[in-house]
Amino acid sequence: MATRFTSVHQPEDYKASVRQLKKALRAEIGDVEALFAQVQQKIVSEINAAREEEKQKGTAWPEIAYADIAAGRISEEVKAHIRRRGCVVVRQNFSREKALAWDKSMLSYLDSNDFDRVYNGPGDNFFGSLDASRPEIYPIYWSEAQMEARQSEAMAQTQSFLNRLWKFESAGQRWFEPDVSIIYPDRIRRRLPGTTSKGLGAHTDSGALERWLLPAYQQVFRHVFDGRFAEYDPWDAAWRTEVNEYEAGTTTKCSAFRTFQGWTALSDMQIGQGLVHVVPVPEAMALLLLRPLLQDVPEEDLCGVTPGKVLPVSEKWHPELIQGLCSIPSLQAGDSVWWHCDVIHAVAPVENQQGWGNVMYIPAAPLCAKNAACAANVAKALASGESPADFPKEDYEIAWKNRFTPDELNANGRRSLGLA
Repeated sequence: MATRFTSVHQPEDYKASVRQLKKALRAEIGDVEALFAQVQQKIVSEINAAREEEKQKGTAWPEIAYADIAAGRISEEVKAHIRRRGCVVVRQNFSREKALAWDKSMLSYLDSNDFDRVYNGPGDNFFGSLDASRPEIYPIYWSEAQMEARQSEAMAQTQSFLNRLWKFESAGQRWFEPDVSIIYPDRIRRRLPGTTSKGLGAHTDSGALERWLLPAYQQVFRHVFDGRFAEYDPWDAAWRTEVNEYEAGTTTKCSAFRTFQGWTALSDMQIGQGLVHVVPVPEAMALLLLRPLLQDVPEEDLCGVTPGKVLPVSEKWHPELIQGLCSIPSLQAGDSVWWHCDVIHAVAPVENQQGWGNVMYIPAAPLCAKNAACAANVAKALASGESPADFPKEDYEIAWKNRFTPDELNANGRRSLGLA
């Protein structure tokens, strides 16, 4: 297996290491072109199946009701469908009235602390050179609305359901505890009616270079890199909790293992209004990993991967994946949207948006040693009001009025931060 390199700060070191990596992987795989053709056929077949679902049902995204999660009424057939597509919409994870009230309180929180005047704009360039710019994301973490949602019983039950879609016991280990998720504080998006936005280009998170180079990821993807793609299971958690992203000069990274990325809608949203799209095939990561090994890619290039940035997916290198992007359906405030940590996703552009496009980002990050360490840092940031360690140190909320404080944590919140 290719050897990890420890420094990606110097371009010459990076290029030399990529060349070494490719040589090692090609030697291990053997017939790269044949393996890539096998993977490509599988992924394109699944994309075509998803497109047919979209044509027949209006969406390729599985849709379930939170009430059915709470009552334990989700069938094995539906669970299998979610695993196949790697994404799901949970209808009314919270009531529409509750979500709209949170949205109103969020606006009050921003206005009462004069955010429009003090905001300095984005504090990082984590999205690199994606085809479209970042959406309207604000570095706010500690509002009452966000924390109430994060520590709610409804969120805990949904996260437990999602975590249990994974194989969390394998290779002789229990990789995470599915019924406890840490609080992983992320930002908010507020997009005003009438907004014209370029959206956000297709990409994946949870590491870019790391997916080829880290020993833990080499274990995760061992059946891709040893040519046994049919045995690869994107839902096997083995070694994923051992991954740590490189410190490569970026101001934004993720120090938690997330089974699913996700967000909760704070406003109603219609198709065509700048919604999230995914390639609803979690195995598509295998195509991203193998594509740079083909002969048409320069030896020092990993199809546009750059140290410290997200993993880009482009028309130039991955046209079949770009053609596979499928929109979420229309949403009501209170619905939540989730996608597997390997799933390719993008935010569509919009012109003159009709209605608001407001969300708060809340993932599923089950308890494990890695996430427990992250939770300890989150607890410190909550107490001080500082920006969480994974994000630029903008610290807008330190002296803000009506900021959520540790004494407002409920039992779920305390357990999620290792305080119980």
